[in-house]
Amino acid sequence: MTLAEPPVATPSTAPFLSVRDLRVHFATDDGVVRAVDGLSFDVGRGRTLGIVGESGSGKSVTNLAILGLHDRTRTKLSGEILLDGKELLTARERELERIRGRRMAMIFQDALASLSPFHTVGRQIAETYARHTGASRRESRARAVEMLRRVGIPQPSLRADDYPHQFSGGMRQRVMIAMALVCDPELLIADEPTTSLDVTVQAQIMDLLGDLQQEFGTSIVFITHDLGVISRMADDILVMYAGRAVERGTRDEVLRTPQHPYTWGLLGSMPTLTTPVDIPLSPIPGTPPSLLDPPPGCRFAPRCAFTEQVPAGRCASRPPVLPRTAPHGAACHLTAGQRREFHADYVTARPC
Repeated sequence: MTLAEPPVATPSTAPFLSVRDLRVHFATDDGVVRAVDGLSFDVGRGRTLGIVGESGSGKSVTNLAILGLHDRTRTKLSGEILLDGKELLTARERELERIRGRRMAMIFQDALASLSPFHTVGRQIAETYARHTGASRRESRARAVEMLRRVGIPQPSLRADDYPHQFSGGMRQRVMIAMALVCDPELLIADEPTTSLDVTVQAQIMDLLGDLQQEFGTSIVFITHDLGVISRMADDILVMYAGRAVERGTRDEVLRTPQHPYTWGLLGSMPTLTTPVDIPLSPIPGTPPSLLDPPPGCRFAPRCAFTEQVPAGRCASRPPVLPRTAPHGAACHLTAGQRREFHADYVTARPC
């Protein structure tokens, strides 16, 4: 795997976004779904955190909680979400509406479903700007055209009068980015914004986000299941599995010296340019557990090949803890020596 240089960041000593022991549980007819169950992480100013994991691991649920978009009458939320020291989890809806779009914004995965088909893209961007700034209609229109220009839409003054269906997939995603950044938010959440795009357009969108991050100094939370995208975009990586964080570290630490068997599995199932063609990919066996009734110990234990290396059945009975103080750590019962040994074997089999 070839690692590209991440966007230049100017981190502060205090994290801009701090999530502590976040739990998001949904009540259903079949029981309580523990979609996120004790998640903690930080995002520094001007830095990009990549959150990676299989579908259903809790990535999008986490970021909807940060934005305050869950139906609180049907969802039980607990923990802390601090944005520049401001508690969001207990904030009132009116206060969250002032913060959303102004201080934090989100790029959704499906731009066509997220944009209104009944209004031009220029009007939608302008309305967002006017609502949060009180600008006049003319000022808001000018701002919308300027943002379309910044994200690389050709002839922005003309295309502002087009509807979402008149744009290609890549151009619609640029429109979504323009709308998210129109008020210069300090935190941008990107929920798999390149998943449905071809690789050429993916690269253009990632370059655009990197350029805009340097221009605006925005902190970014980038959600994806694609480690190739993460290797290019992220400064730091959080690996999630079944509603919990299993590994956290800088991009190079997680991708070059991963410590958790699940991370090894993700890397082993991904082709690389340096992998010999005669070595097959190694998919992770089994399926993720039901979050209605997750395993009492390590949630990855039923799919892990190393549980026999841990004495007294601790993997099946005792949840491992992700160290909060270590810059690079994993929630795993394997000793540090075992992790180094097993990772060395993994690198020998699958060079990265």
